[in-house]
Amino acid sequence: MKKIALLLLTAALSTSALAAPETYVIDGSHTFPRFEYSHFGYSNQVSRFDKTSGQIVLDRAAKTGSLDVVIDTTSVNTGFPVFNEHLQAEDFFDTKKFPTITYKSSKLNFAGDKLASVDGTLTIKGIAKPVRLDITSFHCMPHPVLKKDACGANAIAKIKRSEFNNGKYAPYVGDEVTLTIAVEAVKQ
Repeated sequence: MKKIALLLLTAALSTSALAAPETYVIDGSHTFPRFEYSHFGYSNQVSRFDKTSGQIVLDRAAKTGSLDVVIDTTSVNTGFPVFNEHLQAEDFFDTKKFPTITYKSSKLNFAGDKLASVDGTLTIKGIAKPVRLDITSFHCMPHPVLKKDACGANAIAKIKRSEFNNGKYAPYVGDEVTLTIAVEAVKQ
């Protein structure tokens, strides 16, 4: 009887050890949030932010976790320095007053073993709104170069920029913006 109890206790402790949350630090050299919008109906313009930081806590066994992402708005990159400055001005990102965009979440939604979406709060120019990120790909494995566990994902969402006090020239310059975030993070 003691052997069975000891075996059950050992199994329970092993299972709880497997379900421990893991913390991943966002790899800023492989994480680039992009935004796309219609430019007067002529074309869709795509730009990105070059500096992103934060962490992801993930418990794959329990299917829970959290995200805390910070995007440096001064790192906006349109491919044209003069336009970068235009987007950093008060009419758009107003980077002097609001140097960051944040996304925080404690609700990860799984479909089986795969992360399917994340519900969180996006804050732009001090305005916080609920935003769901749909996950189009998600993969964790040992990183072949860093020799540490790492996870990566692609996420997508649509927002209205006017809801974040960023609607100058709408509707001529599209109000709807598609956010696409490629993120990679390395286990601490």
